[in-house]
Amino acid sequence: MNTLHRRALLRLSLLAGLALAQVGAWAAEIRVVTSGAFTEAYKQLIPIYEQATGHTVISSFGASIGNAPDSIPSRFARGEVFDLVILSEGGLEALVKAGQVQPGSRVDLARSKIGAAVRKGTPKPDISTVEALKKTLLDAKSVAYSASASGTYLSTELFPKLGVAERLKETGKRILSERVGAVVARGDAELGFQQVSELIYFKELDFIGTLPDEVQQTIFFSVGLVKDSKQAELATHLARFLASAAVAEIVRATGLEPAAVKR
Repeated sequence: MNTLHRRALLRLSLLAGLALAQVGAWAAEIRVVTSGAFTEAYKQLIPIYEQATGHTVISSFGASIGNAPDSIPSRFARGEVFDLVILSEGGLEALVKAGQVQPGSRVDLARSKIGAAVRKGTPKPDISTVEALKKTLLDAKSVAYSASASGTYLSTELFPKLGVAERLKETGKRILSERVGAVVARGDAELGFQQVSELIYFKELDFIGTLPDEVQQTIFFSVGLVKDSKQAELATHLARFLASAAVAEIVRATGLEPAAVKR
């Protein structure tokens, strides 16, 4: 375990002691579903939490929005049972309005930006300015983007704004139920756009940068307590840990900006 993990574990141990004094010292199961952008941070933080508390976290994964079979909205529609849900701010607010997440329970975890990548060893196009990005999109033979929050922004707002929507009708690939990076890595798309935290872990890719600031969309990824959760106190405690300044360095290392740290 590295220094960052040791520090987080020590801080969590102190927090856990306070929580367990209230809810009892027995081990329990907490069910969580998380969207892709927070997945890498989540996979590092959950083992720390389990080690410190003795609780078990049962994890599921899916896109923040959309109707893919494993998307978070589809999972809720099927009646899958969770205690916590982690997804984009827009997706979370939709679940609150639908009566599936407890109002007022939202806790912001991290801010995420959209980036782009190509297969390792292939030419790296320029996306450093708005004009360069437009040219790259027009020139690309195939462009993959997610069916979740980032892809929705690209297809419904950015592409029309840049005047490339007609071209992307021919070359765009909306990706369901897998990461855009996987599609680009196996050569099924020349260029891929997704949250930075979902691209940087593919060794087969070259990350080429984020969208220019003028057209960037920074999305909060947040956690909310599922309505009628049977482990509400423990789930709230886990949410506090995921949002705490103690784990900020781990979150940042996965390509996200921790919400606990002021800009």
